[in-house]
Amino acid sequence: PYAFPNVWVNTKHVANTFLRSSHLRSPGRIENSFGNESFVDELATATRSDPAEFRLKHLSDPRAIAVIKAAMKLANWQTRSGPSADAGGRGEIAKGRGISYVRYNNAITYVATVAEVEVNRRTGKIKVSNFYIAHDCGQMINPDGVLNQLQGGAIQTVSRLLMEEVQWKGSDIQSVDWNTYPILRINEAPKVHATLIDQPGTPAWGAGEQTPTTIPAAIANAVFDAIGVRMRTIPFTPQAVKTALKEQATKVA
Repeated sequence: PYAFPNVWVNTKHVANTFLRSSHLRSPGRIENSFGNESFVDELATATRSDPAEFRLKHLSDPRAIAVIKAAMKLANWQTRSGPSADAGGRGEIAKGRGISYVRYNNAITYVATVAEVEVNRRTGKIKVSNFYIAHDCGQMINPDGVLNQLQGGAIQTVSRLLMEEVQWKGSDIQSVDWNTYPILRINEAPKVHATLIDQPGTPAWGAGEQTPTTIPAAIANAVFDAIGVRMRTIPFTPQAVKTALKEQATKVA
């Protein structure tokens, strides 16, 4: 959706895989949005721009601009041009914020999400504490239903992003129960704050798959804000975070 002077997109389609998989929420779009919105954040950092303002600068759609500004207002967004002060510190817990935006299928629902995270440098564990989500799906028929959809989608995607992974040994699946395939517990769920933007008289669009597409990049960008490390491989397990921190330390050295 961004108006950049130079854009090059390279895609590879795998028609047949050796495993048959089923769709979860937002099939295909969630991966693309994670890549797109993570890279837009990198561009903002490279130009020493605030990541939210950088997005606004390259958008012309009034509803896109409105949804990002609504998320910024809801989150009380503080301008930054690089990682937070915590990223350069040595404390055990580092806090960060990240933003992500999508217009689903480039044609329907608009969503902007700000994520707040805490990263434990010692254990590598990421805790998502808050989401601030602005959502425009056109005319809302049932606002409470829309709110339930974006809350459920956000929390489900945190689980997918931080811990859900099928483990293998040879040709055997090792993830066979909730101990070997962990999911997010109630006490780990973030608080979801939302602004619903109603558009009376306009088409009513979906609300089930759209919010999840913003969650991975919002968290990844928040992790970068917290510890100065880009996470590019999902899931963001504690071991993956510790490995990324170690690799960063090696590069600096």
